[in-house]
Amino acid sequence: MDDLGHALASGEADLKMLGGGQPARIPEMNGVWRQRLEELAEQAGGIERALTTYDPPRGNPRFIEAIANLFRDTFGWDLGPEHIAITPGGQSAFFFLFNLLAGRMEHGGRRKILLPLVPEYIGYSDQGIDGCLFHAIPPLIEKTGPHAFKYRVDFDHLEVTPEIAAICASRPTNPTGNVLTDAEIARLSALAKSHDIPLIIDNAYGAPFPGIIFEPATPFWEPHVILTYSLSKLGLPGTRTGIVIGPPEIIRALGSMSAIVGLANPSTGQQILLPLVESGEILRLSREVVQPFYQAKCRLARQAAMEVFGDEVEWFMHCSEGALFLWFWFPGLPITSMELYHRLKQRGVLVVPGQYFFFGHDDPDWKHRDECIRVSYAMDEAVVRDGLRIIAAVVCKVLKQGARQQG
Repeated sequence: MDDLGHALASGEADLKMLGGGQPARIPEMNGVWRQRLEELAEQAGGIERALTTYDPPRGNPRFIEAIANLFRDTFGWDLGPEHIAITPGGQSAFFFLFNLLAGRMEHGGRRKILLPLVPEYIGYSDQGIDGCLFHAIPPLIEKTGPHAFKYRVDFDHLEVTPEIAAICASRPTNPTGNVLTDAEIARLSALAKSHDIPLIIDNAYGAPFPGIIFEPATPFWEPHVILTYSLSKLGLPGTRTGIVIGPPEIIRALGSMSAIVGLANPSTGQQILLPLVESGEILRLSREVVQPFYQAKCRLARQAAMEVFGDEVEWFMHCSEGALFLWFWFPGLPITSMELYHRLKQRGVLVVPGQYFFFGHDDPDWKHRDECIRVSYAMDEAVVRDGLRIIAAVVCKVLKQGARQQG
C-alpha cells in the first residue's frame, strides 16, 4: 500500500499504475457530482448540511431512510432505518464488523470469520485487533478454456465449527472478479442460518450499485445477512462513505462504534447522493453508465492480454465477471509473486502480488498462492495495454528460463 500510495502521489508519467483499487474517472459520473455540488451550493443551507453539521453516529437520518426505501421498494425487502448504518468507508465497516463478531471473546476463547473462497480481498487480512481473524477454504480450480479458469466454492470441505462467528464473501470478488452464483449465495445463507451466525456479503463492486458486475446476480438479503455497500466505486472514493444493512442489534453496535471511534460519519457523500437515492437515479446510473463503462474496459484489457501473452507459455486468466481487475495465474512460476512484483516495478509497472490474497489458509506447500498477480484495468487503455505488454515479456522470460533449468 505504501508503494501504491507514493506512486499515485508522485504522478510519474511513465509509471503503469496497475496495482491499486482506484476507480476510473467516468466523465458522465463526474458531471453528476459537479451538478450535485452546484445544487448544494445554490440550496439554502445545502453546503452547511454537507460540511458544517454533525450527523448522528449511524448516519444522516434522511439518507438512511432513503436507503431503506430504495431496497424495500426495489426488492421487497422488509427493511427500516433500524437495519441501516453509515460508516466512514467500507474498510471501516469491516473493521467494525470483524472485531465486533470475532477475535478474543469476553468470556474466553477466540472466534473467527470463515472465508468460503480464497483468494479474497486483501483489505480484510490485517483488520483483527488481536491477531488473524480468518479461516479460509481453498477453492476448486476449474479450467474453462485454453487460458481461462474459474474458482468455485468447495462446499464438500466447507465446515462451520463452533469457533466460526460469521461467513464472509465479496461479490464480485476482489481480486479475481469471481461472482458467486445465486445458488451459491443461497447455500451459504442456509449454512449460516443453520448455525445461527451472520452471512456477510461485500458488495463494494456489486448489485444493485455500483453495478460493476457482468453476470446475472440477484441482490440477496435475509434477517441474518449483513450487506455492505460503498460510494467509492460509483466514483466518490474521497467521500469515505460506507453503507451497512443488517440485523438491528448489529446496526446499533456499529452506531456505538462510530461514535467512539469518530463521533460522526462524513456527511458530504450522503448529501451528494441523497436525491439520487430518493429518486432511484442511482440504480439507472449504475446500470446505464457505470456497468457498461467498466465492461468495455474489461473486454479491451482481456483482449490485450490474449494478444501479448500468446501461446508460448502456460498462463491463465480468471473469468472476469465483475470488479476492476484481471487475475493471472502462471503455473510453474519459478519465482515468488513478490519477486515478480519487484521485477515488474523495476520496469515501471505496479501490480499486487497474489500471495497477499490467500490469508487464513497457511499451507506452505500450496504453490498456487505464489503463482498469481492482480492487475487493475481501471486506468487509461494505453496504460493498461503497455503495462500488460511489459508483464507478458517479464513473465514469459521467467517461465522459459525456469523450463530450461528444469530440462
